[in-house]
Amino acid sequence: MRILEQYCDVEEFDIDSVLNGDVDIEVYKHAIYFDLEHYVYKKPICIGVFGCCYYDDDLKKLKVTQYMIENKYEIHTLLLLAKDYFKKMYLEFSKKYIITFSGNNDFTVINYLFNQYNVDFDIKNYFEEIDLQKEFSKISNNKDNIGLKNLEKIAGIDRKNELMSGVTIAKTFAKIVKDYDYINRIPEDKVKKILNYNLDDVVNLFYIYVRWKKIEKYILDIKED
Repeated sequence: MRILEQYCDVEEFDIDSVLNGDVDIEVYKHAIYFDLEHYVYKKPICIGVFGCCYYDDDLKKLKVTQYMIENKYEIHTLLLLAKDYFKKMYLEFSKKYIITFSGNNDFTVINYLFNQYNVDFDIKNYFEEIDLQKEFSKISNNKDNIGLKNLEKIAGIDRKNELMSGVTIAKTFAKIVKDYDYINRIPEDKVKKILNYNLDDVVNLFYIYVRWKKIEKYILDIKED
């Protein structure tokens, strides 16, 4: 199991630009930002990478946690680590919200696997979800769901690491699950590439959230044109 914890510096942002600022301007402090890389074949098979972060208001940094399986026997272990992480965020850090992008996909996978491996936990009993894809649809009246990368561009976010396709990541974890020794044959650069891709996904959820007024202005300008 790869377990990574790191702090990421936070670029300056305007507190008045956050999403839902009229309801609670400090939601961004009380939230975790969540994204999975997974392998599904007819049904969910595994979570390859669990990624989550939160804003540390004392350090003014993002604390990112990632778990990555290295063989099929770690699927259950990752689920237990995920459960412990969620409970710690709720009970010890008083987090109330979970920020996602098209989160229903990730929730479907993790809830299916929680059930399959008899892990008694329901994320939505602990956190209120804010799905950024749904929030964008509300202001754009766009029936077609926008992709994360396009929303990042609208928010003025430049990815720090190389893009990967979901298919490529899924195929990698399919091999990891089927071949116990495969992790030892993967180039380390590929492992880092997968982890960095997930890192950008998680961190950029935070930036989209705190730059929401920029996204609203983009939509307003389009409608006026």
